Amino acid sequence: MSGHSKWANIKHKKGKADAARGKVFSKIAKEIMVAAAQGGGNVDDNISLRALVQKAKGVSMPKDNIERAIKKGTGELEGGKLEEGSYEGYAAGGIAVVVKVLTDNKNRSASDVRHAFTKAGANMAEQGAVSRMFQRKGQIFIDKALTDEETLMDLVLEAGAEDLKTEDEQFEVITEPSDFDAVSEAITAAGIEMAESAITMIPDVVTEVTDIDKAHSIMRFIDALEELDDVQDVYSNFDISDEIAAQLEEE
Repeated sequence: MSGHSKWANIKHKKGKADAARGKVFSKIAKEIMVAAAQGGGNVDDNISLRALVQKAKGVSMPKDNIERAIKKGTGELEGGKLEEGSYEGYAAGGIAVVVKVLTDNKNRSASDVRHAFTKAGANMAEQGAVSRMFQRKGQIFIDKALTDEETLMDLVLEAGAEDLKTEDEQFEVITEPSDFDAVSEAITAAGIEMAESAITMIPDVVTEVTDIDKAHSIMRFIDALEELDDVQDVYSNFDISDEIAAQLEEE
C-alpha cells in the first residue's frame, strides 16, 4: 500500500515474512522490466530503472534476477511483454481503493481482483469513479539520519519539488510526475540515498477508521489484494486513529 499513513508505518515496521520474499522479488522484477522497456536498460541513463535497481538491492534481490528482468524489458530475453491495468472500488466504510496491475493475462488479473473484492464484501466501481479522489504524484522518502531538513529543503525545491514533509523517521518529498526524475537526480547527485521513490497516487482526503474490527477487515482485504501475483500496488485513503495504531503496535 503506497503512502506513509499510521497504518502503513506500522505495516512497514512489522515487515514481511521471509516466505513472501519471492512475491516481492516478482513484483519488483515486473517494475524493472517495464522501466527498461520504456527507458532502456542502462541505469546511468534511466533514472526510473536506477531507482528500481536500488529498491531491489534494498530487499536483497539477487543480482541475476535484476539483470534478467532488465534483459526481458529490453527484449534481450523473452517474456518481457506486460500490460498495465487498474481496478477501483470501495471497501467497508466507504474506503476508496485503486488496484494497479502488471500482467501478461488481463482476464486472469481481472478475475483475481474481482474475487478478492467479492470475498471481502467490497464493491467494485467504474473506471475513474474512485481514482479521481487521488492525485498522481512523485513521492520520495529519505531517512533523517542522512541529511538535515534545511539542506534537503533547499536542494529539492530548487530541483522542482512541490513539498517536503517530515515523517517520524523520514523526510517525504512530493513532486509533480513531470518533475520526479529531475528531483530524484538532484538527490542522487548530492550523494543522498533514497529509501523509497516512486510515482504514486496520493488521496485528496484520508478516511480514518476508529473501530478495531473494521480496521482489521480492511487490512485483510488490502493484504489479500497485495498478495495477488499480478497486483503491483494498492492505493487507498485508509488510515487508523492513534488509539487503533497503539493497539496494532501491541499485537
